Amino acid sequence: MGSPVPSKEPWRLTAAQVLPLLRTGKLTVTDYVKSLLERIQARDPAVKAWVWIEPSLILQRAKELDGLPAEQRGPLHGLPIAVKDVILTKDMPTQYNSRLYKSETPVAIDANCVITLRASGALIFGKTTTTEFACSKQGDWHQNLTSNARDPKRTPGGSSSGSGAAVADCQIPVGLGTQTGGSIVRPASFNGCYGFKPTHGAISREGLAQWSPLLDTLGFFGRSIDDFEVLADVFRLKDDEAVASEPFKLEGAKIGFCKTHNWPKAGQGTIDAMKNAQDILRAHGAEIEEVELPDDFAHVLDWHAAVLVGEGHTSFLGQYLLDKEKLHESIVGYVDSTRELTHRQLLDAYDNVARLRPVFDNLAKPFDLILTPSVLDEAPLGLENTGDMSMASMWTILHVPVINLTGFAGAHGMPIGLTAVGSRYTDRHLLRVAKCVSEVFEREVLLNPSPSLATAHIQQATGGSKD
Repeated sequence: MGSPVPSKEPWRLTAAQVLPLLRTGKLTVTDYVKSLLERIQARDPAVKAWVWIEPSLILQRAKELDGLPAEQRGPLHGLPIAVKDVILTKDMPTQYNSRLYKSETPVAIDANCVITLRASGALIFGKTTTTEFACSKQGDWHQNLTSNARDPKRTPGGSSSGSGAAVADCQIPVGLGTQTGGSIVRPASFNGCYGFKPTHGAISREGLAQWSPLLDTLGFFGRSIDDFEVLADVFRLKDDEAVASEPFKLEGAKIGFCKTHNWPKAGQGTIDAMKNAQDILRAHGAEIEEVELPDDFAHVLDWHAAVLVGEGHTSFLGQYLLDKEKLHESIVGYVDSTRELTHRQLLDAYDNVARLRPVFDNLAKPFDLILTPSVLDEAPLGLENTGDMSMASMWTILHVPVINLTGFAGAHGMPIGLTAVGSRYTDRHLLRVAKCVSEVFEREVLLNPSPSLATAHIQQATGGSKD
């Protein structure tokens, strides 16, 4: 007999909503998986978020999980998770969207993060699309191009294209991504879901494709902040100071708004989102203050670019020598002499950014939360380029935790996110405050939260009207 039908179609549920049902057996893993597979069958021909998925393997694993007695069920029992195709999975091929690694044969090893998820009871569901080696800004140039979950004519962002689109489209509750510049924040903003990049180094990156050891960071896509709280528990993210268990309240909270030196590039959608956010939070009793960064921060994006070139030269040398004709020209460029920079320039980038990290930590400490732009504006039209990452890159090289918050929309009704930022290793505090802020945004701004947009997706998939 099948499990009782939840009040929502199972595929609509967030991770935090579905986990209690799976743990208690009120919803079997098998029934939940079937619901997701039906959703994928209906929607993914348009979105193209998946590069490898095998329903028979998924259903076999779901049956095994359903057979576990209650006392053996882990904290993520039966939770399906999408894995960006630059992360090793022992039972699924890892192809990096590269012609060098096109194969149906898995490498028999899991990345450290996948080991942790499996040990916690998660169901590794399939591999999602990425730009080549999570590197270039170009779309998935060896595969059919992934589309934005909201508009098939617009980019989903990158490099975590498939994970961001699949989560926003309710094809999967949680997706793994990586960020070296803006590869979690940008797809989360463009598609209209939440994206969490923890403090650099807080989660192992063993088993992930390498572009820049200084920058590469594992993170997550979800449809609620509660989803990230569950994952933070599994990955044992802790702050030095204990985080209060009661919900955060906006009355009297101190919220900073940081436009950064990149603000002149902001489009009208992002400008409006920042203003609307201030007005909403102020109306709820928060104290709003503009955060001015010292002049040295104007150079951070240049230093970020230098690190990409310097470490990209090292990381991609092997693939270049293996067969550079099979690499995208942007990756070849990191190795070719035309892209070289001096060691002095690279050391200046390392040393100056290291000097600024504690400066920002100290600037952030008086605030409960700092909000800053996630992207320049709405997802641009076209699938060949994943968009500008510059609004997110500063926070990646500063190693701070960030969360893309949903809720705002641009001139064409497409999602525009804002990024919640905290100082290093305050991930749990950031999640607590961001949960409160996100709930206010979801209630009061132009774009409804992602799960409630599922009806529009169905209409689009079945030929119905779309606003």
